[in-house]
Order: sequence, then C-alpha cells, then structure tokens
Amino acid sequence: MKFNLPLVHCRWTSPLGPMLLAASARGLAGAWFVHGQRDTPDPAVWPEAAEHPVLRAAADQLEAYFAGRRRSFELPLDLGHGTAFQQAVWQALLAISCGQATSYGVLARRIGRPRAVRALGAAVGSNPVSIIVPCHRVLGADGSLTGYAGGLARKTALLQLEGVLPAALDLA
Repeated sequence: MKFNLPLVHCRWTSPLGPMLLAASARGLAGAWFVHGQRDTPDPAVWPEAAEHPVLRAAADQLEAYFAGRRRSFELPLDLGHGTAFQQAVWQALLAISCGQATSYGVLARRIGRPRAVRALGAAVGSNPVSIIVPCHRVLGADGSLTGYAGGLARKTALLQLEGVLPAALDLA
C-alpha cells in the first residue's frame, strides 16, 4: 500500500509483539505488527515522533485494550489511502463491536456488495490499522478462523481477549 501523505511513526510493544504506529495530519493511518505481518511498510522515510499526540493516544488506548480496560477506540483515523471499496470495507469493520464477530459474506451484504466476498476479503486483509479497525473480528462462513495479516495466533489471542473465543485451556 502506498501512502501519499507525509506520515510520522513510532514503535510500541504490545503483548503480541512490537507494533509500528503511523499517523498523518488527519489521524492514525497505520498500526502493524513489526514481525510476522504481511504488508508492514518500511518506516525509514517517515520521521520518528513517539510524542505525536495521535501516536501517544493510540499507544495508550492499545495498552488499555490489552489490559482489558478498553473495548473501543476513540482516535481520529486516516483511512484515505485505500480505494473507495477498501475504505467502505474498513468503515464497515469499525461497526463490529468488541466481543462480536461476523463473516465475510455478512460484511459484503452490509456494504451492499453481496457478490464481492473475495474482493471484500482482500480489502479486509489489506486493512492498515490492525486491532483498532477490527479485521480480526471477521470469520469464515462456518465460524472458522480464516486468514489474518498478523497471523492466526494473533487473531486467536485477540478474539480470546474480547471473549469471542474461549480462553485457551491450561492443561498443565
């Protein structure tokens, strides 16, 4: 994905691994896992700005989310670097509440494109704002865990944190 806007970035360490956060003048433009996530951009051309107010707020809210103290995010988002279709999909993802999940087919019907399930899946997979734009809440038609750009282990952990999936059993 190309970002035509000037961005700033910082790194933040989540319980699921280090993350790259990026912001434009309009809002949070990216949140990617540094390791093991498909399409993580190279931030070398973006200035580092750990104290940028949007990046700081994103890190604080993500920390509260992982600690179980936050179930939704209140951040300005800049999703304007996707196509019109991708932006519609990403907006639809924002309507999936914490603790809920949906399928690709249901999501395609919600945006008025019931026959575009494959394209919708590609748009979900290219979501640049992991966790905050909750693409991890989309499951297969049969409720199965399907692809996640950050890896299925992370998707499982996020859905367990939100109570969608039962917590892993401790058999020790």
